[in-house]
Amino acid sequence: MFGPGEYVSDRTEGITRVEDLPKAKMVERSRNYSRRPCPGCGRRCYRNRTVERTLHDIGDLVSERPRDIHLTYSQHYCCKCHRYFNVDTSDLAPPKSHYTYRVIILAVRLVVEDGLPYRAASWHLWRDHRVFVPFATIQNWVEAGGKKGRAARHWRLSRRRAG
Repeated sequence: MFGPGEYVSDRTEGITRVEDLPKAKMVERSRNYSRRPCPGCGRRCYRNRTVERTLHDIGDLVSERPRDIHLTYSQHYCCKCHRYFNVDTSDLAPPKSHYTYRVIILAVRLVVEDGLPYRAASWHLWRDHRVFVPFATIQNWVEAGGKKGRAARHWRLSRRRAG
């Protein structure tokens, strides 16, 4: 048993290739519905197909492994509006993002509040939270503070109201 102040080395220290890092723990999430109301006209629409997406989340520190969310969601087609729409997954991640809001908020906070450089923030996320985020991605998140920042604030406020 390790006590406070004892140095425990990082198992992944010295690994230079992403392929050699520990495999992620997969968590299944489903937003697969047979019918959903159309956002345009409100008509109940049948499922057209299912789509799968992998999101990187803050890792499991007990097993020292990254954590990925395997999200399955449904796409629907409205016969009245003649348009396709997906089930809302904005509570987990922004559209077209590979990372959850928890990762984005933590990365931006490391740079903005703690003043870490982008590369150091990327290393910190891996070392302490087992999520690999390229430093250029963190830079994009910080510099796009208006657009993506608003989405993160919206997510935080909705979580506070729900809980």
